Amino acid sequence: MFVSASTDCFPDVPIPEVISLLQDLEFSTVEIALHDDQIQMPPKDLEANFDRAVELCRDTHRLDICSYSVRIDATGEEYYSRFSTVCRFAKATRVVILTVPSAELGTPFNEEIERLQRLVTIAEGEGARVALKTEVGCLSEDPDTVKNLCDNVTGLGLTLDPSHFWVGPHRNKNYDKLMKYVLHVHLRDSKKDQLQVRVGQGEMEYARLITQLQRVHYDRALGIQMTPMESMDMRQELRKLRLLLESSL
Repeated sequence: MFVSASTDCFPDVPIPEVISLLQDLEFSTVEIALHDDQIQMPPKDLEANFDRAVELCRDTHRLDICSYSVRIDATGEEYYSRFSTVCRFAKATRVVILTVPSAELGTPFNEEIERLQRLVTIAEGEGARVALKTEVGCLSEDPDTVKNLCDNVTGLGLTLDPSHFWVGPHRNKNYDKLMKYVLHVHLRDSKKDQLQVRVGQGEMEYARLITQLQRVHYDRALGIQMTPMESMDMRQELRKLRLLLESSL
């Protein structure tokens, strides 16, 4: 395992500047956010700027790209068209793991199965893997639902964000059964009533999580993915959490 950081920690900063900043903080691996609601590299602009985006991601100052976080705001066939472009982009930049959000609560289970199976099929055609993110407010907030989705969609993996299990309505459920599906991990410090707090003020048991992942021979990224807060120096928080995670490995 190794520690990475997401460009999503600095959503309003252009990619080259974020990469330079993370290098200064002594990260060797980065996850790049491809989010339609951000300025960095939105999927809606990717087709028109494909070659430039590929070149940008190949010039990451020796930081390896471990994954892409993908959020697309389109619907219908346009959604799948943008995702197909993202998959071609992943292949061109030699990135395998694509994290996608689950559907919102209330979405019919079979409808979500069909959506995820189509995403997996598109991704596999370009040599990529789809990883469903665990997230409050989505079908993936429930560990049992996540397991059912992974069992019913051949090839689907998981981006485990344990904070969302801590603060969500299913906080008392054990999620050990999900470890075998994990392709990527998102981390921050959290309390049981607060999704994100400053590093050291929360209750996240990183050593326990690492032990759980080691049991299933997980050897990929422990990705730091934090949301900017006015009272928080993101650079300092990234440095603290990187050192804390590395000391647990």
